[in-house]
Amino acid sequence: MKPVSIRQLWYLTQVGKEQTAGTYAEKLAEKGFVTIAYDASYQGESGGEPRQLENPYIRTEDVSAVIDYLTTLSYVDNSRIGAMGICAGAGYTANAAIQDRRIKAIGTVSAVNIGSMFRNGWENNVKSIDALPYVDAGSNARTSDISSGEYATMPLAPMKESDAPNEELRQAWEYYHTPRAQYPTAPGYATLRSLNQIITYDAYHMAEVYLTQPIQIVAGSQAGSKWMSDDLYDRASSQDKRYHIVEGANHMDLYDGKVYVAEAISVLAPFFEETL
Repeated sequence: MKPVSIRQLWYLTQVGKEQTAGTYAEKLAEKGFVTIAYDASYQGESGGEPRQLENPYIRTEDVSAVIDYLTTLSYVDNSRIGAMGICAGAGYTANAAIQDRRIKAIGTVSAVNIGSMFRNGWENNVKSIDALPYVDAGSNARTSDISSGEYATMPLAPMKESDAPNEELRQAWEYYHTPRAQYPTAPGYATLRSLNQIITYDAYHMAEVYLTQPIQIVAGSQAGSKWMSDDLYDRASSQDKRYHIVEGANHMDLYDGKVYVAEAISVLAPFFEETL
């Protein structure tokens, strides 16, 4: 795959099951829940071509596909299935809950609405129209992919420490590209053609009407991404929506910071016990 230089706009969504998703799944399992951490379609050990495709509509469908599997397990009560996601996975989880009523409660940690993030930037300081070149880039990538036989790619997090514009995103580089949490099946890039679907996607579409399930939102007080958790809280129509702020934590701290993860679990576990 050939890398393409585009404006640095990290979205930190490609997390393997061995990384933070697995961390939270393990911690919740210790509290007595049946949990599944999985690799998304086209990524990790899951199937699909082209590799490293990040199609948000398929990512949302992945959540429902996992629920399909859960309903086949004799020890799972189908009326008590919840869903929890981190970063862009949180956005995909919210989107799945909007359209899949089998999800009875949802939890989010460091939520990212990938469409909003790409349109408006990590800290919500970019106009949506300024993302139009991304649509062009994704469209052109499809043509070059076919003509060259090689898929163009884009970084998901800073590929080098020197690329990071701030400490929070320096930690993203450290998480994905150093022994802190790097993993062979999570290379830190996606296909450039993914931009076509990402730019026009809204993980919270119709949340103000259909996101009626109980929801527990967790975000760090210092997270540049916090505005997307705020937006989810404001837009969800649920009559039982809760928002916990982890003081002093940034976006990445909630991936693997022991104290911060423990605090998140101390909120999420009782929430799911109560609502499922």
